[in-house]
Amino acid sequence: MTNTTITDTGTAAVGGAAGAGRIAAYAAPAPGAPLERTTVPRRALGAHDVLIDVHYAGICHSDIHQVGDDWGPGIFPMVPGHEIAGVVAEVGPGVSRWSAGDRVGVGCFVDSCRECDNCRAGLQQYCTGEGGVVFTYNARGRDGAPTYGGYARQLVIDEQYALRIPDALALDTAAPLLCAGITLYSPLTHWGAGPGRKVAVVGLGGLGHLGVRIARAKGAEVTVLSQSLRKREDGLRLGAHDYRATSDPATFTELAGRFDLVVNTVSAGLDLSAYVGLLRTGGTMVQLGAPDRPVGLNAHALLTGRRSLAGSMIGGLPETQEMLDFCAEHGIGAEIELIRADQINEAYERVLRSDVRYRFVIDASTI
Repeated sequence: MTNTTITDTGTAAVGGAAGAGRIAAYAAPAPGAPLERTTVPRRALGAHDVLIDVHYAGICHSDIHQVGDDWGPGIFPMVPGHEIAGVVAEVGPGVSRWSAGDRVGVGCFVDSCRECDNCRAGLQQYCTGEGGVVFTYNARGRDGAPTYGGYARQLVIDEQYALRIPDALALDTAAPLLCAGITLYSPLTHWGAGPGRKVAVVGLGGLGHLGVRIARAKGAEVTVLSQSLRKREDGLRLGAHDYRATSDPATFTELAGRFDLVVNTVSAGLDLSAYVGLLRTGGTMVQLGAPDRPVGLNAHALLTGRRSLAGSMIGGLPETQEMLDFCAEHGIGAEIELIRADQINEAYERVLRSDVRYRFVIDASTI
């Protein structure tokens, strides 16, 4: 693997000690380029910052999209990673929430305006204030410097944007909860998955497998809707009550009007009208995947049953902490394949082939 050095001297979310310097990381030097081991700038530890030794970083499909520049012009070189689990190594003099040795996680964002209605309501992911939410990587902080993510040995972030990982959760299987876990927990909670409610999870991948476990733990009756029955045994083992193939037209006939809630975890362009037709009167379908092109919907699918089509994006800080505590209480972690950092590019290729059950996690000690 080629070692390179990034010469940008701007402030970043990556850190390494109390003073400014550089830290080892894996970065994409240009759009679509393979990731390489390198060093990136890190900011000095501020009064309210924490320095985190990264132990594990999950690979999210959105990392691949952003490295590929699929969602608009990115900031390169790019260090991906927003499913981060580690341990506090050092704290700034004004830090009151954390001490060295605390187990912490970092999710999809590392700052927000803190003053808008959404931030005050704990919905920082929907920040509408000046500058908006600052994502963990491929963004610019309020100082104008690029942020770098968790494919690195250490991070420096503001203390308010770290989450406590309970002792009952292993750090490696907890890392994907910081994105995949909260992405499912938030809509399942908001739309009331629980006893007496029937929930369908579309897709059994990195997101969907956690959706099944969380919905089951909340007491809902859970059905997996997947293109084939290839993962049926896994779905039932994870807690699904039923597992149906969407490639079979009979599935949509037999399950019509059955569900209170359908959560769609896939990014492919589906026939949304067919899935909305699975909802009961007053039911809701929540879109979590991000297709790369617009999708269509026959309005009659909504009108004939007072049904709703909604979207949801991760969760705010309070809800993410609630999710971690819930997962610790119910023994929920991601099912992972632990890899070395020099396997990242191979892992990207395997994700694109759907050849992972169900989340790759990088051992950051190998960076």
